[in-house]
Amino acid sequence: MRGFINRRAEIDRLDRVLLGPEPAGLTVIVGTAGVGKTALALRWAHRAMDRFPDGQLYVNLRGYDPGAPVTAEQALDRFLRALAVPSGRIPEDVEGKAGLYRSLLAERRVLVVLDNAAHISQVRPLLPGGSASRTIVTSRDRLEGVMAHDGAQRVTVEILPEIEAVALIQTLTTDYRAGDEAADLAELARLCARLPLALRIAAERAASRPWMPLAELIRNLRDESRLWDELAASSGEEYDGVHAVFAWSYRSFAPEAARMFRLLGLHPTAEFGTNIAAEAAGVPVTTARHLLDSIVGAHMLEQTAADRYQFHDLLRAYATDAVHHEEPLERQYEALARILAWYLHTAYAACAVMHQWGRMLAPDALPAPATVPRFPDHDTAVQWCYLEWPNLFAAIKAAAKSGLDTVTWQLTLATEPAMRRVPIHDQRVVVNIALEAARRDGARQGEGDLLATLAEIERMRGRFDEAAARAEESLAIFGELDDRHGERIVLNFLGVNLLHRRRFGEAAERFESLLELQLAEGDVEGEAAALFNLAEAYDGIRRHREAVEAARRSVELGQALGNRHVELVALVFVARATANLGDAGAALADAARGVEIARELRDTRTEGWALLDYGRIQRLAGRHEDALVSYRRATTVYEDAGVLDRLAWSLDGTGTTFRDLGRPADAVPFHRQAVKIARETGSPWVLGSVLDNLAESLAAAGDDAEAVDVGREAADWLARLDDQEAAERLERIRRTLS
Repeated sequence: MRGFINRRAEIDRLDRVLLGPEPAGLTVIVGTAGVGKTALALRWAHRAMDRFPDGQLYVNLRGYDPGAPVTAEQALDRFLRALAVPSGRIPEDVEGKAGLYRSLLAERRVLVVLDNAAHISQVRPLLPGGSASRTIVTSRDRLEGVMAHDGAQRVTVEILPEIEAVALIQTLTTDYRAGDEAADLAELARLCARLPLALRIAAERAASRPWMPLAELIRNLRDESRLWDELAASSGEEYDGVHAVFAWSYRSFAPEAARMFRLLGLHPTAEFGTNIAAEAAGVPVTTARHLLDSIVGAHMLEQTAADRYQFHDLLRAYATDAVHHEEPLERQYEALARILAWYLHTAYAACAVMHQWGRMLAPDALPAPATVPRFPDHDTAVQWCYLEWPNLFAAIKAAAKSGLDTVTWQLTLATEPAMRRVPIHDQRVVVNIALEAARRDGARQGEGDLLATLAEIERMRGRFDEAAARAEESLAIFGELDDRHGERIVLNFLGVNLLHRRRFGEAAERFESLLELQLAEGDVEGEAAALFNLAEAYDGIRRHREAVEAARRSVELGQALGNRHVELVALVFVARATANLGDAGAALADAARGVEIARELRDTRTEGWALLDYGRIQRLAGRHEDALVSYRRATTVYEDAGVLDRLAWSLDGTGTTFRDLGRPADAVPFHRQAVKIARETGSPWVLGSVLDNLAESLAAAGDDAEAVDVGREAADWLARLDDQEAAERLERIRRTLS
C-alpha cells in the first residue's frame, strides 16, 4: 500500500495477539476517525495471508456512515454467499444464519475482518465459533462489551508521531516537490492533526501545486482551520483537524467538481456508479467521469472498479453536511429526484427484460432520464440488479423517508422480478415499506399489486396459507377497482399455490374457470399461462392426454405472441405429459427445444428447470449418458441459485440414472446428497420421493437392511400427502416392505 508508513509497533502487537503462543480469537483495533485503522487491518491481513489457508472475509459495517449501518444479518448473508452457500439454503432469521456461519467456519482457518463497527450488536453474531479462525474488528469506540465478554485483545492506533507524519507527506510528494523546509512539513503535519486520511489529502494538494511554496499552502490551511473553528462546535483536535483539511481540499475544487462532490452526499449509500453521479449533478456522463477523476485525484473519493466509486464515511458525512449548508432545499430535492428517477426507470428497464408474464406498471412518478441504459438480455439485467440491489434497497427507503410515496411504491414494484434473487428478509422489508407508502398515497392499484407480491414471497417461504390470505386481499382490491386483469393474475397465483401444495384436482378446477375468463376477456397471454398451468394440474391427476392438448395450445399461443418464455414452459409440459403417456422418444424433441429456448434467452434458472424434465425423459428413452449431462448442468444451476427442491431433484435424477445403468453403488452417494438437501426443504413430497429412490438404490447395491429403514421413512413422509402420484409411490413402497 503506497504511503503506508511504519506502524511497526502495531503490526508487531497484532502478530503477538493473533499468531503468538496464546493467540486471541478476537482483536479490536481502536482509534479516532481517519487514523488508519482500516489500512492497518488490511496491511496485516495481507501480510498474514498464508496463515489463513481457508481464506479471508471482509465487510465494512459502516457503523459511522451517515446512512444506515450494515446490520449483522446483512453481513452474515454476504459472508454465507462468499462461503458458497446457495441463496435458498441461507436461513431467514439472524440466529439461523449465525449458526450456519459458525458451523461452516468451525474447522476452517479463516481471517474475518469487521471494519467500522459501531456497536457490539453488529459484531457478536459475526464471530466465528471455531478456535482456528481469527477476527479483527476496527472501531472508533472501545467496545468494552466484547473485551469483557469475549476475551478480546485491544490494539490502539494513535495519531502518527511527527517524524512519521512528515515521512508520509514526503513519500506522497517526493516525485512532485523538492526543497520543502522541515519546519513547514512539520507544521503541515500538525495542521492535519497527524491523521493519515488528512495527511494524504493535504499531500495530494501539495503535489498538485509544485510551484506554490509550502508556506503559502500552510497559510491557506491555517485560515481554513480558523474558519472551521468558527463554523463548527469543537469535537476534539483530531476531528477538527481532519475536517479543516477536507474543507481546504474541497474549496480548491473547480466549482463543477465541488458541486458534484456535495450533491453525491445525497446518494442513499456510500457506493455508486458513474451514471448516477451524472444524474445527481445533472451533467453528461463524459463530464461526470472527468469530474469524478478530479475528486478521486484529490483523495476525496475512492474508485473501486471501472465506473464504480465509494466514499470514506467521514468524507460522505462531509459531503452531506456541505450539500445541506450550501444547496437550497429546492436544489437538494431536485438532485434527489434525479437520483431516484434514474433508479426507478433503470430498475424498470432491467426488470422488464427479466419479467416473464403478467404485467408491470410503467412508472410515472418521475420523468425518465436520458441515461437509462439498455439491457440486451436476461443475464445482463440480472447482473445489474444484483450489483445495484443495495442501492435500490436504500433508494426505496430514502424515497419513503423523504415523503415520496409514489416513488416508493413504484420503485418497489419496478424491482419485483429482481427481488426474487435477494434475501427474503430484504424482500419483506421493502414490500412492507412500499405497502404503507401506497396506502398513504391512496394508490389502491399499487396496494393490490404489492399484496400480490407479498403473497408470492410467502409462497416462496412455504407459507401457503399466508400466501393465499394476502392474495385474497389483493383480489378484493382489484374487484373493488373493477381491475379484471389484476383479478385474473391473482386467480392464476391462487391456482399455482394449489399446485405447489400438490392439490392438483382443485388446481385443475380453478384453471378451467380461469381459462374461461381469459377467453372471455381476450387476454391471450393470460390464456397461454392458464393453459400451461392447467396442463401441469391435469398431469398431476393422470389426465395426460388432456395435459398434452392444453400445453400444445399454450405453445401455439406463445409463438403467436412472440413470448418465448411462455413457449418454452409450455413445451416442457408437453414433453412431460408425453413421457408420462409412455412415449419418451416422442417427448425428446419438445424437451430439447424448451432447453434451447432457455439458453437463447440466457435464462439460467428456467434452463435448469427444463433440464430436470429433459434429463428424466432422456433416461426413460434409454439415453443415460445424455441424461447425466443434463442432470449435471441442472445441479450446477441450482447450486448457484440455491433452489433446494430442484437441487435435490437434480442429484436424485443423477442417482437414478446411475442405478438404471447398473451402477447402484455410484448412485447411492447422489441420493444421499439429495436426501440431505431435501430435509432442508421441509417438503414431504420431495423428501419422501428421494428417500424412496435411495432405498431402491441401496437394495440394488445389496444393502437390504438400510434399504428397509430408508423405505419406512419414505413411507412416513408420503403418507402425509393425498395426491395420486404420492399414493401410488406409497403403495409400491408398502408392497416392497411387506
